[in-house]
This record gives sequence, structure tokens and C-alpha cells, in this order.
Amino acid sequence: MEKHYSVAIDGPSGAGKSTIARAAARRFGFIYVDTGAIYRTVALAVERAGIAFGDAAAVEALLPELSVSFGYGADGAQREFLNGEDVTACIRTPEISRRASDVSAMPAVRAYLLDMQRAMAGQFSVIMDGRDIGTVVLPDADIKIFLTADTRCRAARRYKELAAAGSGMSFEEVLREVTERDERDSRRAAAPLAVAEGARVIDTSELNLEQSIDAVCGVISDRLGANCNG
Repeated sequence: MEKHYSVAIDGPSGAGKSTIARAAARRFGFIYVDTGAIYRTVALAVERAGIAFGDAAAVEALLPELSVSFGYGADGAQREFLNGEDVTACIRTPEISRRASDVSAMPAVRAYLLDMQRAMAGQFSVIMDGRDIGTVVLPDADIKIFLTADTRCRAARRYKELAAAGSGMSFEEVLREVTERDERDSRRAAAPLAVAEGARVIDTSELNLEQSIDAVCGVISDRLGANCNG
């Protein structure tokens, strides 16, 4: 049987996990799994259902009614589906980001999505990014990486991303949101953000995108004994 490899990349918001993980997956020919997008899809369902922020009981009651799945477009990009509807474009808003942080702290939601994430790693060689991949979702991952960066640096990246999308948020608002997200993710009872045992910590504060990608690919290459293509 073909050996499947799993790479777990964790870290706080704005550390560049998704962009770097996606690029690394392309270089190695692995499947990239954006777990944050999956939680965003659940958050969108919660918002559409009109459930109050933080109402865990109502969210848990909603889960059996949902069909959450993801696939890949012709360009290889992950696309999210909610009850058969492609919601990829709908989940990239500040409001959904806040709701995703809220629902991701709920044990019922994490349990609901856990098997889906693990199934991907069982079928393919994957690079999966999130906040508890190496600690909870794939504790036996072949490679574990924790990406981080200075808070203001991460906020600046997020601000640039939102500005390009037409958001009217100020830098100070984005900084406050990133700081609050860090606090919630680190203190939540269910799978808090933490450095997994055996993980390689990479600080991208002083690295540009290509340098960050190369740093991650270097760790993967060293651990797998393979060469990074490209």
C-alpha cells in the first residue's frame, strides 16, 4: 500500500498558515486541507439560522440538519459546500471569522468535524492547517509545525488582506480583533491553541512569503527525506 504522509501546521490567526500550507502542498504534491474554512462553513450555517452568538445548545441542535463538505476546483483550490451550496465566497467576511472563532470553541462542533478531517489524512498525503491539528486532530502526524509571528505583524497582514477585499476596518480594529482571537483560542476549554509535542516552531515575523514557504518546506523535506520540488 502507498504510504500516506500527514503534515500538521498550527498557529494563531495571521501567521500565514493557509497561504504557506497551500504553497507547500503544491510543492510536494500533497492535498491541502483548510480546516478553518470548514469551521467557517458551520459558522455561516449558524448565522443563517439566526442563532444567537454563543448559544452552544442551539448550535448543537442544528448540526444534525447540516451537510458540510469540501472539494477541490480545477485550480486545486479548496471549495466549501453547505447543504450542497458552494459557499466558498460567503465565508470570508469579518463577521463569519468572529462566528467561526466562537463555534470552533464548542466541543459538539469539534466532534462533528473531527472524523471528516481525519478521514482525509487516512486517504491521502495531506498538509492540514488549523489551531489544534498536531495536538488533537492528527496527534500522530508525521510532521508538526507551529507557525507564529508578532501580534502587530499578524494584524498588519490581516489588515492588508481585508483592505484588498474592500473592508472598511481600521488597523486598530483589526489589531484588537486579532488580539481577542488569540485570547479566545488560547483559553478555550476545547482544544486550545498550543504548540504540539515535537512540533517545529517557525516565527515568520521577519520573513517574507517566499522565505516562510521555504522554511516550512525545508522542515518537511528534512523530516521526510524528500526533496522540495520547484
